[in-house]
Amino acid sequence: MQQRTPENTTIGEIVAADFRTAQVFENHGIDFCCGGKVALSTICSEKGLNLDVLKKELEAVQSAPFERSQNYSSWGLPFLADYIVNTHHAYLKENDAQIAAFARKIAGVHGAHHPEVIEIAAIFDKIATDMTAHLQEEEENFFPALKRADAARISGTAPEAKDRDTIQASLLKLHREHEEIGDAVHSIRHLAKNYAIPGDVCNTFMVTYQKLKEFEDDLHKHVHLENNILFPKAAAL
Repeated sequence: MQQRTPENTTIGEIVAADFRTAQVFENHGIDFCCGGKVALSTICSEKGLNLDVLKKELEAVQSAPFERSQNYSSWGLPFLADYIVNTHHAYLKENDAQIAAFARKIAGVHGAHHPEVIEIAAIFDKIATDMTAHLQEEEENFFPALKRADAARISGTAPEAKDRDTIQASLLKLHREHEEIGDAVHSIRHLAKNYAIPGDVCNTFMVTYQKLKEFEDDLHKHVHLENNILFPKAAAL
C-alpha cells in the first residue's frame, strides 16, 4: 500500500482539510472542485509547476490560526446540506436568470465585433436551465434522503432501502452533472479570455463578465463542498 504523503494527496483532499488552500490552487489555475481527484504531484507535472514551491505556499496558508467556521469537513451532514442550500443554491436562484439576460443582451449588442459572447450566452443559457433541475434533485430527493439516513445512523439503525437507493442514484447523477457544468464554465472562461474586458464595450458587458467570474468562483466552492466533502460522507452511509 502506498504511503500517504503530501505529494500523492489529492487536490480535493487538501482543500477539504483546509479550505484556505483553495486560494493557492486558484492562483495557479488548478481546478480543486471538479478536478479535485488528481494528486498534487500529478497536477504539478501536468502544469509544469514546481512541487516544492507549491508545497511551501500551501504550508504558509495552513500554518495560520484556523477558524472553526471554515472547517467544513467537521460539519454534520444535515448542517452542511442546509448551508449549501442557504448559501450556494440561494445565490444561483438569485443570479442565474439575471446573468443569462445580461449575456443575451451583450450578445445582441456586441456579437458582431465579439462573436465569442454569442457562444457564451448560449452556453450560460444551458447552464441556467440545467442548474434548475440539478438544484431541484438535491433539495427534493437527495438531501432529504441524506438527512433521514444520517438520522438513522445516529440512532444506531440502518437507513431505509429507499433512501439508500436514492442516495446511490443521486450521487451518480449529480457527479456527472457537476462535470458537465464544470466543463461548460471552463469553456466560458476560455472564450472570455479569463474575463478580460475589451476596450470598445459598454458597462453592461463589463458587469456581465464580472458576474460570470463571480458565478464561477461561487461554483468552485459549491462543487468542492459537495464533491470533496458531502458526497464522500453520503457514500459512507
